Amino acid sequence: MTTATASLAACTVTRIGYGALQLERLHDRRSDAVALLRRAVELGVDHVDTAEFYGFGFANDVIREALRPEDGVLVVTKVGADPDPGGPLPLRLAQRPEQLRASVEDNLRSLGTDQLPVVNLRRPDSGPGLRPDGDQVVDLDDQLAVMTALRDEGKIGAIGLSSVTLDGLRRALPAGVVCVQNAYSVVSRDDEDMLRLCTAEGIAWVPFFPLGGAFPSLPKATDEPTVHAVAESLGVTPSQVGLAWLLHHAPNVLLIPGTANAAHLEANIAVGEITFDAATLATLDAIESRSNEVPIG
Repeated sequence: MTTATASLAACTVTRIGYGALQLERLHDRRSDAVALLRRAVELGVDHVDTAEFYGFGFANDVIREALRPEDGVLVVTKVGADPDPGGPLPLRLAQRPEQLRASVEDNLRSLGTDQLPVVNLRRPDSGPGLRPDGDQVVDLDDQLAVMTALRDEGKIGAIGLSSVTLDGLRRALPAGVVCVQNAYSVVSRDDEDMLRLCTAEGIAWVPFFPLGGAFPSLPKATDEPTVHAVAESLGVTPSQVGLAWLLHHAPNVLLIPGTANAAHLEANIAVGEITFDAATLATLDAIESRSNEVPIG
């Protein structure tokens, strides 16, 4: 059985949170979006992942309306990209130090708070996603300088990293890093060495694309025959097996699955009750890992 809680930014949180990206699907049903987030809190969710560029501010607006101080929910946001409504993708890189500071201010404003408890610096170094060019090629040290300044000013509480390399994480450790968000799943385990470093350093590992990728060329956990076989034997869904494997794989893994559907939300939370015997876990561990390095743009 997996432990029910883990550490994030000196807080103890349940290991299954909520990723707010999918709230955008409820853009025309705002009351449903608020109700979904309230349901997450009722189910025990106490950390939520968001960004100003999720739904061009919609996710943050819903979080501001739905969450109350007494809920005790840790809101984690990110900088390094900005909304780009007219672009080929809904976001563009915003890596320069002054852009990072502006993004922090945007998140403070839209969330209606004086401090962002955790802010992830979204780098364009690894995994699927945008790659930088021109003035968006920015040295990590310059970015960490502004992030630590913002922390010293009290505008952010703690610093995380996203889409970072192992070398980048090692360089950032002296600045104090509380979490890493990289693409990682049972079918894409390129970052195993980084996960081990995070475990040793007490850094939360918060995988995005926890079931594989949203892009067609990326491997998906739900396409794996082994995952389907385990799901059938346990009477759960393949998606639940993929998420449960992450919880069993390392004690510092936190999940932030997103959904716009209440039943799916409940299924995600139920993953915490799934147990694997040693043979089942070994079978899942033996699934071939394939790269998720897919530059976009």
